[in-house]
Amino acid sequence: MRRRYALWTVLFLLTVYLIAPSGIVKAADDKPLIFDEANLLSPEERDELNAMANEYGAERETDFMILTVNSVPNDDYELWTENFYDEYAPGYDKPHGNTAILTIVMSARDGSRNVHLEGYYKAEKYLDSERLTKIRSKITPDLSSGNYKQAFEKYIKTAHRYMGFEPDVNPDNIIFNLWFQLGAAAAIGAIAVGIMAYRSGGRVTVNSRTYEDASTSGVLNQQDRYIRTTVTKRKIERNTSSGSGGGGGGGVTGGGHSHSSSSGKF
Repeated sequence: MRRRYALWTVLFLLTVYLIAPSGIVKAADDKPLIFDEANLLSPEERDELNAMANEYGAERETDFMILTVNSVPNDDYELWTENFYDEYAPGYDKPHGNTAILTIVMSARDGSRNVHLEGYYKAEKYLDSERLTKIRSKITPDLSSGNYKQAFEKYIKTAHRYMGFEPDVNPDNIIFNLWFQLGAAAAIGAIAVGIMAYRSGGRVTVNSRTYEDASTSGVLNQQDRYIRTTVTKRKIERNTSSGSGGGGGGGVTGGGHSHSSSSGKF
């Protein structure tokens, strides 16, 4: 009995020994992708987000990075982000490779808080400025409410999802929504069943001409009367306002790396 107990104890310890190092190696292999200089996250939240960014980034072969700072020189957060990319050289596939960056600047000189996104190489292609603007609009409410972890999770998950669609496709189109697809399939099925049920009752062959005597039928009178034509002209006002919610664009870093971009305030 003691031998059996000792054997099970040895097997258990051996299993723990084999499993524990693999978990430690995996955690150690995670790239640092979250740089929270503004201290918006707890250490636990940073670790969770870093693990998520590594996991989702591996599926898209793109580094999903988050940078938070209190302020940047001259409030030029785009130049600051470009310089970070040039100097830190991130990239999933190689230094200066596929990278998406979310930059949060908490204190501009005018008292505003700014959010800025950039995409490099594969991320520039699949997260163009229009898609980055969509991502920004999705995370801005959480940023404004101080729900930073939730906003950063949404950024990672949305960027990951968008990169699963070919460029020049609207990833938010309702036809890509799973519930819409299920509803459409159910509606088509219901219509098909309805048609089959209708036809199963037999076709009606009697119509208005069945009992009509063509020799005694005819048009007694026909008359067209023109009343008048009225044309109304209305001036169409042009909307010249451009809005102030932010914008998208792109650029090239000092090191010559092209990128997409989108920025705004929260």
